[in-house]
Parts: sequence; C-alpha cells; structure tokens
Amino acid sequence: MVPDAIPALKAQQSGKETGNDILSEQPAYDLIELFFFAYRDFVSDPDRILDEYGFGRAHHRVLHFVSRQPGLTIAELLDILRITKQSLNRVLKELIEKDFIESRMGTSDRRQRLLFATPQGHDLALKLAKLQTRRIMRALSEMEPEVKEAVSRYLLRLIDPDDRSHVKQLVFGSGKT
Repeated sequence: MVPDAIPALKAQQSGKETGNDILSEQPAYDLIELFFFAYRDFVSDPDRILDEYGFGRAHHRVLHFVSRQPGLTIAELLDILRITKQSLNRVLKELIEKDFIESRMGTSDRRQRLLFATPQGHDLALKLAKLQTRRIMRALSEMEPEVKEAVSRYLLRLIDPDDRSHVKQLVFGSGKT
C-alpha cells in the first residue's frame, strides 16, 4: 500500500474543501505527480524503440489507432487525436514514406482517404502495445482482480464528459463500462 498517497482525495471526502471554487481547492499534487511519473515510464519503453525509426510519440499514436481501426479516415483520426491537420500531415507523410501506413482511396467517396497499417506498421504497433501491456499487467498482477475494472472506470472519468461516450465506443465497442 502506498503510504498516504492520496491526501487531496481524503481531504475532499472528509469535507475540508470549501465549495466548488477551483481556486479554493487544494491541489492534488500527489495524484498529479504520480500521473506524470506513471505516464513518463509508460511511454519510455516505446520511446526507445520509436527512436530507432526516427519516430516520436505522435507517430506512435497515429500508428496505434490506424493499426487498431483499419480503414480509419483522416477526419476520424483528427477527431481521435485532436491535433491539427498540419501536425497530422507531417507525421502521416513520414509513416507512409517509410511504409508503415498506406493511404487508399475511399470506396464510396473517391476524395476520402482511408488509412491502413502495412504489415510492418502493424508489427511495430503490436510490439509497442505488448511493451505497454507488460507494464500494465505487471502493475495489475500485484492487485486484486477487480482493480482492472476500477482503473478502467477511473481513466474513463478523467476524459471530458462530452467525449466519454465516443471514447468508450472506440475503446470497448458497444455496451461496456
């Protein structure tokens, strides 16, 4: 057990907070910092491999979602990543030039571009996902089995409420959490 790892949450639950004014809230430094450190280490393994290809985290995100959702349109990818078209174009161009992603003409709308991971792209995306899965499963293996569900619910609630159902659909398909 982490010793007193969530004092901000305990203060909130014991009613020590004053109203809903964000300026009066005690910052949850412990949780914020744990989140920063966990993310740092979560991306560190893929970062090392991506660096071998001259890729960064933006490449990883694009490759991940294109590999997971073959036929994704550029508009859908922009919506998922919430980045500018200019940022996506640079990353996508590199992934296409290095044969990790291919862009195909839409079947119903020839102006539409559908994105697919090449076998090489899919293999890299899978390798990175397995590294991150190993880290996640190692952490979960030290906890009770129902914690995975609680972690999923917690992460979903970190997402803006107006985007939760969209993210839920992307991650779980229909009818989960």
